[in-house]
Amino acid sequence: MKQQYREFLVRDWQPGDRQPVSSLVQAVLAEYGMSFEPDSSDRDAVQIEDAYWNTGGEFWVADYQGTVIGSGGYYPSHRAANAVELRKMFILPEFRRQGLGRFLLSELEQSAATKGFTEMWLETATVLKEAIGLYERYGYQPSTGVETQRCDRIYYKVLSQPNDSLKSN
Repeated sequence: MKQQYREFLVRDWQPGDRQPVSSLVQAVLAEYGMSFEPDSSDRDAVQIEDAYWNTGGEFWVADYQGTVIGSGGYYPSHRAANAVELRKMFILPEFRRQGLGRFLLSELEQSAATKGFTEMWLETATVLKEAIGLYERYGYQPSTGVETQRCDRIYYKVLSQPNDSLKSN
């Protein structure tokens, strides 16, 4: 991935992004009174290669003038056949409400669908009200089965396959 969205460059994560992504995740979690857990819940934020690349997933960063200001990714999930889990969808507060979250979510969904995944799942916490609003507006449905200790909500969405629009014609 390497695509411009407004003044942001959304691109594939690179090893030099490891510390900036960790700092981003830590900062956003702290904003909501949550702790960064690099040895458990947030292991995937520091072990991108193992969590995403080596499993068939994707992990991208949003870059503004050379600084990582957002992130998002997915990797295969055990929750359903051909399912992925949306992970580490974070944007620094000063860059929110500009459509970047919608853009990232949409592009991640399209990427997963293109790879043949049919469902996207995510876990989140009630305190992340803006994120929950985004997910609900874009068709994510509540479910059960939260596995992450700090999360209390789980959602899923059936992804449109790349050729679905052609089938209706």
